[in-house]
Amino acid sequence: MPQRFGRPGLLGTMARTAVISGTASAVSGRVNRRLAERDAQRQAPAYEAAQYQASAAPPPAPAPAGNGQDRVGQLTALADLRAQGLLTDEEFAREKARILGS
Repeated sequence: MPQRFGRPGLLGTMARTAVISGTASAVSGRVNRRLAERDAQRQAPAYEAAQYQASAAPPPAPAPAGNGQDRVGQLTALADLRAQGLLTDEEFAREKARILGS
């Protein structure tokens, strides 16, 4: 069989394309894997600090029941809602009775 010179044939072109494609996929996968590992290492301390702060934070104090200041604040907010037209007179009277009754 005579030896060819010049451009490669169809089989040679396909083989070269497959090698180039495989190499590019391997390099791309390795780069993505290294970037993911680097991001995980950078985010680990921040995640651990957030977990520590969440576990170390004390629970919020319960609201005092029947506090006069609390009732005044609720009634003031209720009056503001009625003045803005967001509550009807009936709704205002019902909620006022609920606040004062508790």
